Amino acid sequence: MTLTFSQLGLSQTRVDCLEALGFTTPTQIQAEAIPHLLAGRDIIGQAQTGTGKTAAFSLPILEQLDPTVKTPQALILTPTRELAVQVSEAVYQFKADGALRVVAIYGGQSIDRQISQLRRGAQLIVGTPGRVLDLLSRGEIILDQLSWFVLDEADEMLNMGFIPDVRKILERVPGDRKTAFFSATMAPEIYKLSKQFLNDPVTVTVEQPKAAPTRINQVAYRIPRTWARSTVLQAVLELEDPESAIIFVRTRREAATLTQQLQTAGYSADEYHGDLSQSQRERLLDRFRQRRIRWVVATDIAARGLHVDDLSHVINYEPPDSVESYVHRIGRTGRAGNEGTAISLVHALDRWKLHEIEKHIRQEIPTLPTPTRSAIEGRRLEKLTEELHSILTGERLASFLPTVSQLGEDYDTQTIAAAALQMAFDRYPAITANLDDWSSKNKNGGRSSRKAKPVLNKRRSSNRSEISAST
Repeated sequence: MTLTFSQLGLSQTRVDCLEALGFTTPTQIQAEAIPHLLAGRDIIGQAQTGTGKTAAFSLPILEQLDPTVKTPQALILTPTRELAVQVSEAVYQFKADGALRVVAIYGGQSIDRQISQLRRGAQLIVGTPGRVLDLLSRGEIILDQLSWFVLDEADEMLNMGFIPDVRKILERVPGDRKTAFFSATMAPEIYKLSKQFLNDPVTVTVEQPKAAPTRINQVAYRIPRTWARSTVLQAVLELEDPESAIIFVRTRREAATLTQQLQTAGYSADEYHGDLSQSQRERLLDRFRQRRIRWVVATDIAARGLHVDDLSHVINYEPPDSVESYVHRIGRTGRAGNEGTAISLVHALDRWKLHEIEKHIRQEIPTLPTPTRSAIEGRRLEKLTEELHSILTGERLASFLPTVSQLGEDYDTQTIAAAALQMAFDRYPAITANLDDWSSKNKNGGRSSRKAKPVLNKRRSSNRSEISAST
């Protein structure tokens, strides 16, 4: 029998709020964690990103906050600014009580503004460790009446070196608070921290099937030994034509360099990494979500906390060293029941990484040769044909018929149509330089023996739209 949120012990007001947001059935982590948290038990929740952890810990907290008390009663720590914003926005949607105030505090935004928000009173704070410690030291955050503490993405806190800061914060919260740790993995350091600061915790583990979700189509493209990775990327972008994509790179410098190359080539792209200020990040994400830019070149800081609806593609410029990072990256697409595509560019030296990923997800990732000039031209012609079918049923067609009649005095209709098609085709920019028929010379050189086909996005639009001005 399918559980409902009301059966988990949530109030009818909360259930009505969730239904208005379109949430009717709890996920596994929510179904298992919410009753324990409502009962006042400390909890260790182990589940992957995208399983609904935010609602799992925030809904029980919201049920028990007192809106008449203006001091912080709950603190949620996140490892990144992006995740702090995302969690605070989700909690704000779930709160169902206008008297409850949620404040997000993180570096990169004016601390004076955040102090002003705190002084107006807030029952729930979502923040990053560094900024929380800063405001604690200034006396702007008082935790004397804190009754809830949540550590979100504990494993990422560990990876980013924030555990000492987390420990300092935990040492300043009341001993009788309720505590929850949520993490995708349970490293020894996280387990040790939980033993010290959690009181007889319940462990809730949601085993994700290692096979990647079927809604994410995964494919790899080979990089010839003497080719630049950026050349292959541009060829793949020409062929796949992503409507929206995050291109993951390793370093900030690589993000800046690759973005400049793509912009110079005329692509609608921008960079996203730790050197950007918070206001720059927020403006970029706003433009990305509004489709004012199509592709974002990002470091792994975007793998957690960056959420864009209907993201069509994730591209691994290089396969990550960690299989967990791969899963987090591709999890940015194929969300909310939509289909998505995950592409990895693989050099011969990267094949061992791809093999480890395949073992982890328990499925083979088809490996394709670098797209050829003829394949790209064929895709462009296919796209033009699709557009023509759409135009032939449109309302504006009649306005061009007099021109066709005039030309028809000198040429037959078939020749006129072919000339119009050639004119449209020739408006495409030149195909990436140095694309030869490499794949035809290496038909059997790939890892995969299957006849894999490129994963093409059904929704097509020009992949070289002009870059919009900043908002």
